[in-house]
Amino acid sequence: MDVHSSLIVFLILLFAFFKGAVSIVGGKDVTEKKHKPWMVSVQKDERHVCGGILIKDQWVLTAASCKEQPQKSVTVLIGALSLKKFKGSQRVGILDFKYPTTYNQKTNQDDIMLIKLNKKVKVKPIQIPKEEKDIPTGKTCVVMGWGTTDSKVMSPSDKLQMLEVSVMNRKRCNQFYSEYFEITTDMMCAGSMETNRGTCWGDTGGPLECKLSSKLRSKSNVVGVVSRSKGCGDPRKPTVYTFLSKRHISWINSILKKQFNSTTF
Repeated sequence: MDVHSSLIVFLILLFAFFKGAVSIVGGKDVTEKKHKPWMVSVQKDERHVCGGILIKDQWVLTAASCKEQPQKSVTVLIGALSLKKFKGSQRVGILDFKYPTTYNQKTNQDDIMLIKLNKKVKVKPIQIPKEEKDIPTGKTCVVMGWGTTDSKVMSPSDKLQMLEVSVMNRKRCNQFYSEYFEITTDMMCAGSMETNRGTCWGDTGGPLECKLSSKLRSKSNVVGVVSRSKGCGDPRKPTVYTFLSKRHISWINSILKKQFNSTTF
């Protein structure tokens, strides 16, 4: 590449970096007031690759498609709003990955994983639902992540982003994905009717939060984990989430119970 071409590429990347929310497409910054200390950035060689959710003081919930090797190169950054300014956050190594033997990358089945940290952290985790919760079609929920806004610019956002999305009927979602895989009852879909509003590279493993009560002060519940989408912010390719179904909740609890009763750490 000659000097002129290199300069053009540099200016394009520079513009992409400074143009604003290089993250969830069409999202906005998560403020200190809405900060989620349990939000996790899964990193390889200290570079963001996926989102995650601290559900116990030594356990992170994410997607199985986020598994990285070698294991010693993987760390998690907990409690960060910025990936560059680490105030109030902590970086922790990992001991192990746990994911279902039924995980299938092609069919997207059981794209769920638990990461065991190498130490307990002093951050209040978020509790997952004790049982499967019905999420009605059209329900407005919130997804968060550090993903990029542009699939051609493979760099994460500095600031954590959030975006409101609407839950889509599984049958309708299946019409968009039938040539790739089937949308099962262990998955759910959510997106936007607007173009350029949705998840993108780097958002996988992040949480989908929904308020399951109509009460004004009701808390949001994590009901899903970002799994995959085709493209970024395409209304005809809504994000597919690993739904915290009865099967998945049971699997999570079985792993945690085994580890709690184990004498090997």
